[in-house]
This record gives sequence, structure tokens and C-alpha cells, in this order.
Amino acid sequence: MADAYEVANARARKRKVDAPTATAARYDVRLGKIVITLSNGLDIAFPPEAAQGLEGASAAALKTIEISPSGFGVHFPKLDADVYLPALLEGVLGSRKWIASRMGAAGGKAKTKAKAFAARQNGRLGGRPKKVAHARKTAHA
Repeated sequence: MADAYEVANARARKRKVDAPTATAARYDVRLGKIVITLSNGLDIAFPPEAAQGLEGASAAALKTIEISPSGFGVHFPKLDADVYLPALLEGVLGSRKWIASRMGAAGGKAKTKAKAFAARQNGRLGGRPKKVAHARKTAHA
């Protein structure tokens, strides 16, 4: 167990040297974006709607932001939401399930020639099948 702990600590120390960490974070009301200042001097900004747990949050809830001791996490205590900086830098702003649901919702709204053609073809076949209410089997006494 101690070996795994030491390996994890060594990995964290290496990441801290190799990757930028958060040194400051704020919600910019004018921009409507979360702005995180990195240890390398760069600022990154993203709209709260793009991150899991921050969508639909009020400006007041986004104002209080805490940076984790490692600098790899940004916490929004009023929302009990977290953003992991290494994932953010890779463009990942939520869990796989959350991202998949967002992508599915966006795909359902797509208006393409292929989707319109498929809808017409389906319509020619009678459209979507009607839902059939299945009769319950009842035991007769």
C-alpha cells in the first residue's frame, strides 16, 4: 500500500513540473466566462454552460471559486462542482456520460440533408410504429 502511495506522489510531483497549474480563477460577468490564470502566465476562459455542474448557474454562485492545493482543481463551493484542470486543457469539461448526453442532444437537433432524407424515407414506410398497449395477463379464479 505504501508503494502505491509513493508512486502516486511521484507521479503528482512530475505532473506539477510538466503541466501548468491554476494560480487564480474568477468569473468575469462582462464576458460571461470562467477565467483561470495558469502558472505559465496564460489565461484560459470558458462559458459555464460548457462545464458539467456549472450549466445554468447564477453569477452569484460562480463568483466564489477555490483552487485546490495542487493547483490541478478548481472548486465552486456554492454549486459543489469541480473542474479538473488537466482535463480542461484537453477540452474535457465533464464525465463521459455527461459529454455523451450533450453530444446526443446536439445530434438530435441537427438539420442535415441526410437526416431529412431518412425522415422522408421513414414516412413513406408509414412512419414510426404506433406504441401498442400490451394487455396484462390476469389470473382468473
